[in-house]
Amino acid sequence: MTHLSDLLAAVSAGADPGPFALIRRADADGLELFAGPVRTVDRLADIPLPEGAPGPRTLALVPYRQITERGFACVDDGMPLECLQVERYERIELTEALAALPDRPVRTSGAAFDVTDEEYAAAVERVLTEEIGRGEGANFVIHRTLTATVQDPPLVAAFAALRRLLLAERGAYWTFVVHTGSRVLVGASPERHVSVDDGLVMMNPISGTFRHGDTGPERAALLGFLADRKEIEELYMVLDEELKMMAAVAEEGGQVVGPYLKEMSHLAHTEYLLAGRGTRDVREVLRETMFAPTVTGSPMENACRVIARHERTGRRYYGGVLALLGHDDAGRQTLDAPILIRTAEISPAGALRVSVGATLVRHSSASGEVAETHAKAAGVLAALGLGPQAARSAGEPAPRLADDPEVRAALAARNAPLARFWLDQRAPGACVLPVLVGRSALVVDGEDTFTGMLTHQLRGLGLAVTVRPWHAPGPLDGYDLVVVGPGPGDPGSMTDPKMLALRALLAGLLAAGRPTLTVCLGHQLLAGLLGLPLHQRIAPYQGLQREVDLFGTPRRVGFYATFTARAEADGLDTPYGRVELARDGVDGAVHALRGPGFAGVQFHPESVLSPDGLEVLAELLPALLPPTAGRFESTGATGSTAERA
Repeated sequence: MTHLSDLLAAVSAGADPGPFALIRRADADGLELFAGPVRTVDRLADIPLPEGAPGPRTLALVPYRQITERGFACVDDGMPLECLQVERYERIELTEALAALPDRPVRTSGAAFDVTDEEYAAAVERVLTEEIGRGEGANFVIHRTLTATVQDPPLVAAFAALRRLLLAERGAYWTFVVHTGSRVLVGASPERHVSVDDGLVMMNPISGTFRHGDTGPERAALLGFLADRKEIEELYMVLDEELKMMAAVAEEGGQVVGPYLKEMSHLAHTEYLLAGRGTRDVREVLRETMFAPTVTGSPMENACRVIARHERTGRRYYGGVLALLGHDDAGRQTLDAPILIRTAEISPAGALRVSVGATLVRHSSASGEVAETHAKAAGVLAALGLGPQAARSAGEPAPRLADDPEVRAALAARNAPLARFWLDQRAPGACVLPVLVGRSALVVDGEDTFTGMLTHQLRGLGLAVTVRPWHAPGPLDGYDLVVVGPGPGDPGSMTDPKMLALRALLAGLLAAGRPTLTVCLGHQLLAGLLGLPLHQRIAPYQGLQREVDLFGTPRRVGFYATFTARAEADGLDTPYGRVELARDGVDGAVHALRGPGFAGVQFHPESVLSPDGLEVLAELLPALLPPTAGRFESTGATGSTAERA
């Protein structure tokens, strides 16, 4: 059964039409209907993608719990990874679909959040104090779920909601109904998570939510939103986090395009597009990009730990993705995957769930984040035709403001302070330093995939780079340079296994005189070994751009740090030689240090917030390496240190 009218007739008669999906992608002038059997698999690698004729082959419903494939923490609710294997496919004109879909209201009862406002506010305060305030990350997304009961048969309600979405919503990336037999999903997701087409990988970080007034978007209020520092920094932070993901799945990393204003019927968002060339299997691309920082936080691995600590229930499909996999005419794999937000899940018994989340950053307030979850839930319900605002959702679309000259200027201004390394196209070899060509670097990852972006910059400068997790044993011999990278946590801890291992690694590097560069957490640990006291900042430097004096040169760079070393002078005598310090003139915070064969920076030169980051690396690295091109070879204590690292 592939014709929409037959599908609707079966639903009206109370029959199960079998698994299907009805999807409008972006601003297409029609919908796509997919039908076929559903198969449950355990891993993303098991998603079927058979060879054959070009076109879509599988639609996968990826639950949030799939994050365990990457070894990350979650409240495991057991939701299945369901795969609709496309056996029947057709395109349907939008006008035909609107004429066929039921024009009726959707009736619900018993709507309430599973977590009260007071409980959610308390969770926000705990995250701000215990997580961001203690250096566990820059931002975290904590969700809550509005539940209700649908009075109509689930598929009848879903089709009616889909019709309202098609008429009233705009700016959605996918508008859809998916029925697997065990659940129905209906929604209008604004956000592409990742797509692959013609070898081009694209991601779409979105952050910042501007809610329209009762009469539509207000220009003055929108301009105020676009100038709001909290909203700007939130977008920069998710941009950095998705650039980390692009660094893993695109050979040259991602190029930043935008920002843009995404206007929807009830809300507007700010967004960037990221693009890069890649050749990996699309299922690997899905795995390496689980899941969007806009629904988790950063750094990703620790964000998952924080979510598991502070959320009492599993997320089911909230924050996961729908993923359409197939082949193009040339036989290459394709992928199109929106994030499962602005989505209602309806059980066969009529239980409705709409999950929403707020992004918590250092500027957040508990009351403001509670209000944001209400606004998002109201917008979803209104758009779906499920709440008291449903009548407005079916009215005339709000006027567009994205083409307003002041709005365009406000958006363009957001790029002025960002690193051109990620915004501009670069000719191959444009950044190479001859002195680094033929040299190699080992980057030790402290659980922050900023190391992926750092790798692209180091390679751009001419180094051959290998990345190794902090807990993975391996030799140090054969590398000209060791880079001890960033990561979350308290650098002063004497019990954290990661801090113990990285501290031992650095001690061995210093003792052996190996060329060493440290970044953020690595810099803090190095400073501690050199005898500098470490302090927790009263106001965390998470996603903060500053101009600092770096050994006599002003540099604009981005910080993601809660801790800092401090010093009372610009120099320090150590067992490893004289160390020069670049420090803040007010509080003595050490922004950078350099000594014989080693250097450290508290900021992230690889961040999009560091317009001078590449220049900083280009200045520091040649001084660390001996003038001859041979690799550093040594035996002794560093071997055991490498094993501990």
